[in-house]
Amino acid sequence: MKFPGKIRKTAACFLLFCIVLACIPVHAEENEAVEISAPSGVLMEPETKTILYEKDKDTRRSPASVTKVMTLLLIFDHLKDGSLKLTDTVTTSAHAKSMGGSQVFLEEGETQDVETMIKCIVVASGNDASVAMAEHIAGSEEAFVKEMNARAEGLGMENTHFVDCCGLTDSDEHYTTAYDIALMSRELILNYPEIFQYSSIWMENITHVTRQGSKEFGLTNTNRLIRTYSGCIGLKTGSTSKAGFCLSAVAERNELMLISVVMAAPDYKARLKDAASLLDYGFARCCRYIDNKPAELPELSVKKGKEETVSLSYDGTFRYLDTEGHSISDVKKEISLPEKTKAPIKKGAKAGEVIYTAGDKELGRLTILYAEDIERAGYLDCLRKTAGYLWLTAGQESFDKDTL
Repeated sequence: MKFPGKIRKTAACFLLFCIVLACIPVHAEENEAVEISAPSGVLMEPETKTILYEKDKDTRRSPASVTKVMTLLLIFDHLKDGSLKLTDTVTTSAHAKSMGGSQVFLEEGETQDVETMIKCIVVASGNDASVAMAEHIAGSEEAFVKEMNARAEGLGMENTHFVDCCGLTDSDEHYTTAYDIALMSRELILNYPEIFQYSSIWMENITHVTRQGSKEFGLTNTNRLIRTYSGCIGLKTGSTSKAGFCLSAVAERNELMLISVVMAAPDYKARLKDAASLLDYGFARCCRYIDNKPAELPELSVKKGKEETVSLSYDGTFRYLDTEGHSISDVKKEISLPEKTKAPIKKGAKAGEVIYTAGDKELGRLTILYAEDIERAGYLDCLRKTAGYLWLTAGQESFDKDTL
């Protein structure tokens, strides 16, 4: 059957249009939102603290061994302040040995150094190692838990309360949320990136030395994403019958780091799938700009000050996160400063700002600070300056005459 020429042309044009439409790439902002099977989840970009995804993020739930993120945070706090060293010897108590669940089978009286204990906690999720470290640091697990709750309060973890240091307790008083887990994970990885030296270990042996002799014990990471998800470098798993399957996963690609938190997943496979789905969603949508090479700042002239100029500094590093799938290029920076300033000047006060733009869009601003105190000049200061100026002027005139 033959069709009229006009119909054939129309059909051909329509077919061509469909082909062209099919070839147009779908941008990240046109993608459907990610879905997870777990009842609670959060995806956070840690440097800007941007929440990219949330599902029931503030509902209190049992975190199981993800509790140990806070335990590790306190351990690294004490390493930082010098009250603890990686080479310090930790002795296992009867209470620590009695912990059930996930453990590395420390014996009562057995000693390990702090670094080995950290590996036991973050890699193998050892409850016994967690309690041994808590007792070593604070004298008792109860005292350590008080530190945990105080640290949580300081981080703004409003829906968190701990009753133990390992998450083994099935108490209704031991709870946190997906958002609060993201907060404490963020604090740990930003302040102590050395945690990734341990959380990225897949398998490693430790040596038990007891009265029965020495024997090797293998640690295997409970977070399988570090083997199956490109860029995953941590952080902590957890599961109990009460908590379900939980995970705080950290991954990095192209200098962009993301925290994916899943709580109460139905099984370990769902936990891994949900965490990976959130990470995929974030990496597909996010593009980050960091000004790693800011312009050198000038010194500002100071009126009526003891010093004639004041130095300046940036208030940190400018960061911008695009979450709509747009690339960031041709960023322009405009420094906005007064020609002169007036004493007195207080160090840390705002002097000006840098305005960042890309195309017609302003990305944000970075504050420029005064880097030193400048006092207001008094009568004697002005007299000394005048005398110095006159002396230099007279010296220059004398030099000019001698030269002639």
